[in-house]
Amino acid sequence: MNFLDLNNLSEKRLQALNKSGISNPEDLLYFFPRRYIDKSNIVPIWNLAGQNEAVTVTGKVIRTEVTGFGNKKRLEVIIQDNTGAMKAVFFKGWKYFIKQFKQGEWVSLFGVPKQFGRQMSMAHPEVEQLDDPGDDKAARNLIPVYPSNKFFSKAFISNKIIADWVGQILQSYQPQEFLPETLLKKYQFPHRNKAIRDIHKPAGKQVASRALERFKYEELFLFELSMAKIKYKRFERQQGVLLEPGEITRKFFKNNLPFELTGGQKSALSDIRTDLKSGMQMNRLIQGDVGAGKTIVAIGAMLMAVDNGYQAALMAPTEILAEQHYFTLKKYLEPLNVSFRLITGGQKNTLRRDILTDIEGGNCQITVGTHAIFQEGVTFHNLGLVVIDEQHRFGVKQRNEILQKGNNPHLVVMSATPIPRSLAMTIYSDLDISVIRELPAGRKPIKTAVRSEKERENVYRFVEESVKKGDQLYVIFPLIEESEVMDLKDATMGFEKLKRRFPGISIDLLHGRMKSDEKEQVMRRFIEGQTNILVSTTVIEVGVDVPNASIMIIEHAERFGLSQLHQLRGRIGRGNKQSYCILMPGVKLSRDGRYRLKKLVETSDGFEIAEADLRLRGPGDFLGTKQSGLPEFRYADIIEDRILLEQAKNDAWQLVRSDPELTQLEHQNLKDVFEPYFKEKKEFFGAG
Repeated sequence: MNFLDLNNLSEKRLQALNKSGISNPEDLLYFFPRRYIDKSNIVPIWNLAGQNEAVTVTGKVIRTEVTGFGNKKRLEVIIQDNTGAMKAVFFKGWKYFIKQFKQGEWVSLFGVPKQFGRQMSMAHPEVEQLDDPGDDKAARNLIPVYPSNKFFSKAFISNKIIADWVGQILQSYQPQEFLPETLLKKYQFPHRNKAIRDIHKPAGKQVASRALERFKYEELFLFELSMAKIKYKRFERQQGVLLEPGEITRKFFKNNLPFELTGGQKSALSDIRTDLKSGMQMNRLIQGDVGAGKTIVAIGAMLMAVDNGYQAALMAPTEILAEQHYFTLKKYLEPLNVSFRLITGGQKNTLRRDILTDIEGGNCQITVGTHAIFQEGVTFHNLGLVVIDEQHRFGVKQRNEILQKGNNPHLVVMSATPIPRSLAMTIYSDLDISVIRELPAGRKPIKTAVRSEKERENVYRFVEESVKKGDQLYVIFPLIEESEVMDLKDATMGFEKLKRRFPGISIDLLHGRMKSDEKEQVMRRFIEGQTNILVSTTVIEVGVDVPNASIMIIEHAERFGLSQLHQLRGRIGRGNKQSYCILMPGVKLSRDGRYRLKKLVETSDGFEIAEADLRLRGPGDFLGTKQSGLPEFRYADIIEDRILLEQAKNDAWQLVRSDPELTQLEHQNLKDVFEPYFKEKKEFFGAG
């Protein structure tokens, strides 16, 4: 790292910068301010009384003093401007904060002022070191405030020092523009050279905001260009087998369905038919709320493959869901004489060998299973179509591995977790999307209510009355066994308590640690109506379909995510009965916990719930960054910058269609930047 331009930094400061992701002078330029102090909007100390929101004050450090004894020590700092004096108080970490204040220096404090007698004070304000603003009448109005951390503090790297370094580098830095001129003109973005200067030395807030917007667009555009390139290669250039609906498919929809397809199901099937007869590989996401009937659409797609002499595979994230799909296929496909097998990780060797022989020989037309489908030893005779259920639970790598089992097989991925549009434009940018919004006819809205511990006996009386009428119910717990760390009601203890409370009622227990055959037996008893109450953990979350189950009680409901609660609730309301979801929270409810339960009571729209959940948890937690491979953007926020994301997506797709290899002269600089970017992130993009 050559820091000659930065006055030959000490080893301690070099290490602090390296640990913060800054390894060269250019990195420092892209270490953007997190906010700006607006000198035109600084509140004089004498005018702080009555301020109820966080404000900025500046002043000279007059005195620092550590008061109190032992654990009650605190740091008090007196600062003064030309209108008066105030106090900053630090109760925790005073040894760290005392280093930030030197008598006679100017500082900025950002916090909520409080009045004690005649004295104004701030508790734990944000602190920034400043030049003496009173000596420079021509000083700019905006002072950049850079992110700080413990490494900077230990190396005595202050905000002023970073600003000085950046100023030195900017004197000789001339970045190369790579965004096409047409896009710069379209959005009136500043060129890169001006934008980087406007970030660090802005003439005003609007100028800084416009420059930041340009850099947000830039990283979203590079990402969407990668996805567009993959999509172009798959959709426009990669051949796929030609499939047309035949006799089996027509029989299935004409004779085997006891209900009318919804508009969304018909539309999704139409999209699939169009894809399959295009001669190009299909890559389509079927997105629908819980109970929207995605499985019927998937069966229709797989039967089109069977009609044309090809095999199909249906992959699910868990054994219990794979088994549920297997029983669904059994119900619909046995009358059609279509052969299908179930393959999971826990099967005995003799059974497994028999299944593998059928798959390789072509005797098995449809294979259902978990990730075991794409493991070594599974060889398909002529795989033509793959369906992946609950797509967000599989990484991109797993999706690609199953596709290697055939010669460009068509791909349908399904998600019962509604994905907000902003997320769909990132993780599913390489897929075409069909959305099924409406539920099948005859479904009644699920009545959802929150009930406190005091009302538990009333809830149990309601359960008794419902069971007498022949209803079945789920009782969901967040844990399997008692935890010493978390004070939650666990499934095993809850199961025992419910057996004592309802001695004449049949109750079963289901959880993820049970063996596959045990889980199947439990579910079979519940499906056949032998069990009245099924106590379960979240293994019940997706896929399980018991039309007679019309009540769900969720214990410690506040501990579940909003989308997860919606998924759980979707296990009931599958029949014609009125269904009820009863949320039983713990005694202590956080603000977020209260909001989640309130939102679930107010709406049953999975897409609205998903949007709310995304805002609560952020993209990484919503999907699980490791599972989904969700990219982390440095400047952009896919929730707040959704419009910018959509613009970048559209622009990237248009560019790839007009110049897929970026060979045109005006795209040469973009190509120089894009190719190493794509190579670096190829694991996420699935190597195209």
